[in-house]
Amino acid sequence: MVWPYLTSSIIFGSLFGLMATGLTLTYITTKVPNFAYGSFVTIGLYTSYSMNRFSDFSPYMTTPIAFGIGGVSSVLMYLGILRPLARRGSSLVSLMIATLAIDIGFIGIFGIYADYLRYGFNMTDSLSFYQILADFRLFGEQGLLYIAPASLGLITLGLFLLLSRTKFGVAMRASVENPSLARILGINVEKVYVFAWFLAGGFAAMSGAYYTLYSGGGVATGSGLIVEIFAASILGGLSSIYGATIGGVIIGIGENLLTGGGIALLGSWVLDYQKGIPLLIMIITLLLLPRGLASLFE
Repeated sequence: MVWPYLTSSIIFGSLFGLMATGLTLTYITTKVPNFAYGSFVTIGLYTSYSMNRFSDFSPYMTTPIAFGIGGVSSVLMYLGILRPLARRGSSLVSLMIATLAIDIGFIGIFGIYADYLRYGFNMTDSLSFYQILADFRLFGEQGLLYIAPASLGLITLGLFLLLSRTKFGVAMRASVENPSLARILGINVEKVYVFAWFLAGGFAAMSGAYYTLYSGGGVATGSGLIVEIFAASILGGLSSIYGATIGGVIIGIGENLLTGGGIALLGSWVLDYQKGIPLLIMIITLLLLPRGLASLFE
């Protein structure tokens, strides 16, 4: 009984690691909690779903396209809404409410697109679809068990090398830590922010494409995951990319294992409290490490 829960938890934790890393990137650049971030996950879900239905593509094949669409959507959100509002002096609370409004708008767009697929192409499951059964098997386990952790590891390594071994990465760190000084030194801070938001949207959409191999989805799936994503990012320290990666893994694995174990021991009613498990893990950890996991890297 333990092994299926463990393998599922590894996948779930890896996907949340990707999501939390992207959310942290958006926060460290603008200092605004992005409540619309879950919608970029949904973009990946529907990119994977659509390409699988139209062309029978595996979600692995659609991942680069989902990454690009998610990245561009994220940049458009930053350039078209958040940056103009910030330049006009909008408060942090106003910007947070704006991200909530954007998320609601995204859900509406996804609903329109799902209805278009439903009535235009007779895709009756477009509003809420089941897991896409297109994964390969390796050593008796689904391929996502290997692909998801490997992707998270490679992306984390890539970010480390980018931030510590390249001039652009050093410019990114300078822009995040002290944007005013970075501008004086001639660094194009806005260019850095746009690149960070592109990566963030791409990571979210990438995890969404993978998610279709793990579970079903619908127009509000990404938005429904935002509690866990924020819990993972806050657990990681909110301003630490590496902390967010570890926080996402801890939240994903912890939620899945505790929920699965609770169902096995106590019954299906435990599912009613599933969303509270990540918050409980976050609270307990922050009581021990008030600054989150980021304090371990200092």
